Amino acid sequence: MRLTRPMLATAAAAVLALTGCGTDGDGEAAVPETATGSLEHLAAEARCAPDLQTDADTIRQALCEKGDEKYVLATFSTDRGQREWINTAKDYGGYYLVGRKWVAVGHEDVVAELRGRLGGTLEQGTRHGGDTHAGGHAGHGG
Repeated sequence: MRLTRPMLATAAAAVLALTGCGTDGDGEAAVPETATGSLEHLAAEARCAPDLQTDADTIRQALCEKGDEKYVLATFSTDRGQREWINTAKDYGGYYLVGRKWVAVGHEDVVAELRGRLGGTLEQGTRHGGDTHAGGHAGHGG
């Protein structure tokens, strides 16, 4: 199965709904070696009971909960597929914890905390001018 623009748009919309508007901050903590493995293995490392949303040959995606917060955990069959997904999703803003063939997406504090368990590199999505709400629900662009 190949990643299609509608699949990417759906995933990006989920990211947008989960992340809301971003805030500044760069609290750095000790980062472990970047985790690898299946979605289930990464979820266990993150202490998440994954709610599988997409189970395809090229991407597996689940929702995880951390207290009142939710985040997306996704694994990819190829590095290229992962980078295409991230590049498209970043247009919607948000915070991304990126490992080899996996990504976790959520609020800045949740992703930063996950980094302490999974390692990885923090990336930030595009900020759009005029954002004035703080973590509320964001509208869908269609």
